[in-house]
Amino acid sequence: MIKEIFDALGIEDSNNGAFIGGSDFQPSGHESVITSYNPTTGERLAEVKSCTLEDYHTIIEKSGDAFKKWRMLPAPQRGLIIRDMANILREHKDALGSLVSLENGKIKAEGDGEVQEMIDIADFAVGLSRQLYGLTMHSERPMHRMYEQWHPLGNVGIISAFNFPVAVWAWNAFLAAVCGDISIWKPSPKTPLTAVAVQHLCNKVLKAHGWEGIFNLVIGENKSVGEAMIRDKRIPLISFTGSTKVGKYISSIVQERMGRNLLELGGNNALIIDETADLKLAVPAVVFGAVGTAGQRCTSTRRVFVHASKFEELKNALVKAYDQVRIGDPLDKTTLMGPLIDEASIRNYSNAIQKAEEQGGTVLCGNEVLDRKGNFVKPTIIEIHHDAEIVLEETFAPILYLIKIDHLDQAIEYNNEVAHGLSSALFTDSLKNAERFLAHSGSDCGIANINIGTSGAEIGGAFGGEKETGGGRESGSDAWRVYMRRQTNTINWSNDLPLAQGIKFDF
Repeated sequence: MIKEIFDALGIEDSNNGAFIGGSDFQPSGHESVITSYNPTTGERLAEVKSCTLEDYHTIIEKSGDAFKKWRMLPAPQRGLIIRDMANILREHKDALGSLVSLENGKIKAEGDGEVQEMIDIADFAVGLSRQLYGLTMHSERPMHRMYEQWHPLGNVGIISAFNFPVAVWAWNAFLAAVCGDISIWKPSPKTPLTAVAVQHLCNKVLKAHGWEGIFNLVIGENKSVGEAMIRDKRIPLISFTGSTKVGKYISSIVQERMGRNLLELGGNNALIIDETADLKLAVPAVVFGAVGTAGQRCTSTRRVFVHASKFEELKNALVKAYDQVRIGDPLDKTTLMGPLIDEASIRNYSNAIQKAEEQGGTVLCGNEVLDRKGNFVKPTIIEIHHDAEIVLEETFAPILYLIKIDHLDQAIEYNNEVAHGLSSALFTDSLKNAERFLAHSGSDCGIANINIGTSGAEIGGAFGGEKETGGGRESGSDAWRVYMRRQTNTINWSNDLPLAQGIKFDF
């Protein structure tokens, strides 16, 4: 299967873990081998040679040379290269989507959807390449002009997670590229093959345009290549997607060297169902939000607060819906939930359910590790109190906590009591409740939705969250600004030198 996919992508050499985009760079060797496993069967897919520190430093040096040329190319011309990235992704969407499903375990529709996100953000970046606007301000001094402009940063280090092995890279790399930056990508060691595949597509486009070193790849262990990246002053911005624990560590190291962080960390996301909610909308939103990607999205629905008048009806509807979730091979089009990524995730799933029961929770359905090849579990619903310790934690698994509430203000309070602040949603037919939820005193999350779920986001809006989610923003809106540095300029075109605030300095 893996060979068929690589053949469809036109990839021959797939075992190197170090690439300078668009070049014929040959790594010096390898420190170790990273093995990619199929979470559906537990079988080995392929091995990738780890990037050595020598290779890493070579790539960083070359990227510095590439940046000096790339930043001088007008942004609309940079956009033309990203346009061709969108086109090559369209051409290979099916094969790349299948590879995502094969290596990551998400169902085929989600694998294809992730590639579509790459295409969408590329299209967005092409338009953005003509809209990197600054401002013109009025100077208080006569015959002075004041304005601001934005300049590229240089190298952008992208450290991505297994659950979105290609889309998150594109969110960062395509925007950074039109801004005039170079990207250095370190993917999760759990999903190296998807990164290799994307890099080969990048190489084809860059070679066609006569460019090298714009998109670069370093696959290596966190203790070697990862540490080198976060401590490297030649990388002014580190974009990290992953756990809050690791994010805090990375942030402290990067901040110590006065670098910039873009953090997309965990989420303990809640969906509220008030007394006016349409359950025909709410039930599928809850099921997809909690079960999609086997609960391994940072935006997965983990808590549902339900008005007492709707509680029993919703509970029965969810248990019935969960019973119909087809679990199996993610490449089978009839499958709705694939496997967890690895055995450690299964242990986290089982431990969380055990803790929930010990803390007063009642399992309504699920709580089963399937006796078959691969990392399969049943999605689980637990009725529990809002402030049980396990409810306040993020568990990266298909576990949904069902909690009864009496009124919206109570639900908002419960929504906001967790450490994370990524995504939230309210299902309501009340305009007043919708506005209450979206007001200053409502949801404290970076994303707040009405009558759609917590999981997933359109690329046109800035994606990210508050509190222990890290405060980063990626993708749409004005998220491009994080990849650039702001410069304020004042031009004196008079024959005098008036000082600001009317200060006189005679000598």
